Amino acid sequence: MFEIIFFFIMLLVVAIFSRLIGKLPVSFQMIFIVAGMLTGWLVTGYIDITKPPYSTIIFLIAEIALVLVLFSDASRVGLKALNNNLSTRLLTIGLPITIILGVVIATILFPGVPWWVAGIIGASLAPTDAALGQIVVQNKKVPERIRKTIEVESGLNDGGSVPFLLVFIAIGLAAETFRPMGYFIQVALEQIGFGIIVGLMVGIGGGWLVLKARDKKWITPNFQRIAFLAMAVLTFLIADQLGGSGFIAAFIGGLALGYVVKDAGKILIDFSETEGQLLNLTVFFLLGIAVLPLLLNVTWQIILYSVLSLTIIRMLPVAVSLIGTKLEMDTILFIGWFGPRGLASIVLALLALEELKVFPGDSTFISVVFITVLISVFAHGFTASPLSTIYSRRINHQEMELETNDEKEPLPPKSG
Repeated sequence: MFEIIFFFIMLLVVAIFSRLIGKLPVSFQMIFIVAGMLTGWLVTGYIDITKPPYSTIIFLIAEIALVLVLFSDASRVGLKALNNNLSTRLLTIGLPITIILGVVIATILFPGVPWWVAGIIGASLAPTDAALGQIVVQNKKVPERIRKTIEVESGLNDGGSVPFLLVFIAIGLAAETFRPMGYFIQVALEQIGFGIIVGLMVGIGGGWLVLKARDKKWITPNFQRIAFLAMAVLTFLIADQLGGSGFIAAFIGGLALGYVVKDAGKILIDFSETEGQLLNLTVFFLLGIAVLPLLLNVTWQIILYSVLSLTIIRMLPVAVSLIGTKLEMDTILFIGWFGPRGLASIVLALLALEELKVFPGDSTFISVVFITVLISVFAHGFTASPLSTIYSRRINHQEMELETNDEKEPLPPKSG
């Protein structure tokens, strides 16, 4: 009970000083992770998050948070965002390469775990977290095209990582139960297929109903947002009951809703800034409690993989996917660095744990994911503001130099 009281005291204090905190080079997630670590150290003691009831509680809260974030982000970003050439490249080229590179390096650094566990690590740590990159996305000094690219990528790549994770889980189930792999691959494909179908049906059908209710003036603005949130939960629950992936359903449902109801994303922005933020901070508080025991058994391989996950594994695929865009190297490095790992990575890791129960290397796997998220929260939190300032100054300086060179360019001689 004390940890719950302490969480809400922290929430009240942070809310009161939120404007002042926003001016500091720290993120709200950093504050709540530290608060969670203090709670774990002073109150709860050692917690094994791989076993009930803690695994169930953390997974349930994180699951709800991710479903709502997937749905709201997808409806806000929408398919039209793929007209952004940079975002499309990052999602279609960069994301698969990130997962492949993550699997290869995990296999090398953790030779004692099966390759499909390395696959789960790679897929879990592929998506980026928009909430941890808010300082960058909201900084008007950073060129709009770059801010939009980072926002669109983080809004869509978590949904894009789920199918890869489901396939690796299917391979793991086949390996652990000694049953034909084809059966579990078929189950994974059914999860993806049912998720897509349910997402489309609820997103399009629910969106159409809301539009009709608007025309008839049956629905109020407040209940319009509630209707959208109900649709998000429905996509997850219906897909789950039919044997589909609730996360894929929520993601596709959000995309479909954004296509049918053009301003759905704007309406759900209020959610992401209030209820979504509350759920997000709750997850990071729980992460702080859970990660403290993991730090006691951390190895150099785990630390090395975490660092590589935030640098080489992230930045090299970004650079490859942006070949031919004529972007300067500092811009490519800027986009590559600001791929923080957060909520989606936590939930995907817990999903694998929930599906597979106990499997070889599960302690290594969960430690890698959680430690990577921990390092990412602080590394990206501390660097977001100063690096955004440095980058924006460099861009402005380059533009001024181009303008100066254009002015100095001699006029062509007059003919005749």
